[in-house]
Amino acid sequence: MTLPPVKFSPRRTVGVLGVASALALSACATTDGDDRSVDPVTAVGTVTSTMTKTSSPNARETTDATGTTRADAGLTPLGDADTTMKTLRPEPSSQLVVTGVRLGTHAGFDRVVFDLTGEGSPGWFIDYNDRPVQQGSGFPIEFPGDSAIEVNIDGTTYPFTLGIEPPQIGTTMGPGPIVAGVTSSGSFEGRTQFVIGVNGGRHPYSVQTLENPSRLVIDILQG
Repeated sequence: MTLPPVKFSPRRTVGVLGVASALALSACATTDGDDRSVDPVTAVGTVTSTMTKTSSPNARETTDATGTTRADAGLTPLGDADTTMKTLRPEPSSQLVVTGVRLGTHAGFDRVVFDLTGEGSPGWFIDYNDRPVQQGSGFPIEFPGDSAIEVNIDGTTYPFTLGIEPPQIGTTMGPGPIVAGVTSSGSFEGRTQFVIGVNGGRHPYSVQTLENPSRLVIDILQG
């Protein structure tokens, strides 16, 4: 499948192509409220880790008056963080759609949450890449910040497959000192692509999944 050309703005935002824009994902300002605890947590670490279950009774998030997501006391980063590539194959027959992106700033780290709907569990291919290009077209992806984590979420499908409206996600600007913003680059052949722009060079990060509801969480540490 060949995607039509996409022109990117010099103001460091990215458009989503014709077919992929119908699949693009919308910026979601909602946060986990009191009825959406992340306990229990399914923690998936780096490629050498095994899947474990841990309890996080304090891992709730609230939104302050400025719209910034902040954590209740006691929230800590999930999993083991480093700067290496992280990858995991999706659960067979997964059909997921990313419905929103949420950013939070916490003591010592920033958090990026990708909200998911559909069946199965996601896979991912995530690594630092300061010259990311859009899958299918090869066009460069502009991003805020001075370094970039390219996030490819596998096991995804097009919204119409699930009978839902296409979410519309462009660039979501970050509230914290680490994450400058997250840029959506659409979906193509079972993979949905994002770029996390970060400030201050390369930071250690971890990749996790949370259940009920399904989310992919990336914690990016200070330093």
